[in-house]
Amino acid sequence: MRSVTPISLAALAVGALALAGCSATGTADESDGPNVVATTTQVADFTRELAGEQVELTQLVSPNQSAHDFDPSAAQLLALTNADALVINGGGLETWLDDAIDASGFDGVVIDASTGIELVAGGHDHDHDHGDEADDHSEEEHAEDEHAEDEHAEDEHAEEEHSEDDHAHEDGNPHIWTDPVLAAEMVENIATGLADLDGVDAEAIETAESDYLDVLDELDHWIHESVDQVPAEERLLVTNHDAFTYFVAAYDITYVGSIIPGFDDNAEPSAAELDELIHAIEETGVQAVFSEQSIAPDAAETIAREAGVTVYSGEDALYGDSLGVAGSDGETYVGSQVHNVRLIVQSWGVEATELPSILQD
Repeated sequence: MRSVTPISLAALAVGALALAGCSATGTADESDGPNVVATTTQVADFTRELAGEQVELTQLVSPNQSAHDFDPSAAQLLALTNADALVINGGGLETWLDDAIDASGFDGVVIDASTGIELVAGGHDHDHDHGDEADDHSEEEHAEDEHAEDEHAEDEHAEEEHSEDDHAHEDGNPHIWTDPVLAAEMVENIATGLADLDGVDAEAIETAESDYLDVLDELDHWIHESVDQVPAEERLLVTNHDAFTYFVAAYDITYVGSIIPGFDDNAEPSAAELDELIHAIEETGVQAVFSEQSIAPDAAETIAREAGVTVYSGEDALYGDSLGVAGSDGETYVGSQVHNVRLIVQSWGVEATELPSILQD
């Protein structure tokens, strides 16, 4: 995976200082309240739902942009320099974050939305049987090697300023928002952090939190109703990359496989892995392959064509790592989930149940 180097960020920081007195245009919501920077589209949306116009919010990752492969601009580094608080997804998603903080000199409050949420280790264990014993052995060896490397790295960098930061990379799947129940925990964490900021009406945050948690609870019920129309053994899913681990676990869906191995959308699948996935699709009876809005659809379209199944791409691609642009189905977190569920159950041959009024715009 391509990462942002301290040198490149330092160069950006110099450019950011030249912008002093200017705003981070195009990504900020103007307000007289505290300056808040949010890393991803999801946590930015949660922050807007909670704080409204109480904070001046700058969102770093753009709609339909991967959160894994991100370079902050000079203007965004400047926004981080001036921020009172930084809202992050956490769970190791923002691998570029430590360098950005170092380059910007940010010294405000970090609000980690993943606090208290147990991560699923590594990628999802696909449910098809090909190479299970070899995979298990490989995973054990990888885990041991990774553990040894982690211990060595900790020894070498124990005195570094950010070596034990909560936002440091963790060995787990960070796509926690795909389960609305876990998204609710993220919202609670963000609300707690925002309420403690100077210049914010804590009671208003609490009221907005309560209202939004009701929405997320209704969203979870609606998804269950829609998914439960289909027998569990027929709930099969193939996506671009392993971003839906928590979603499939929450709704008893069999995750047959992903085109890109693991949960990092920058990885490259081998020919053998693609052949294995095609065989799994044919063997299990999967009817569709889903592309994702933030990932080029070419590989998904090729896999679907080779396997003789439907591909969902373009406007019908899922919202995974990122929410969508203004006016799209995925403009908000709730809208992205409704979009995804409608298409997934449609691929199983049914229509989603009627959407409750609380989930409608």
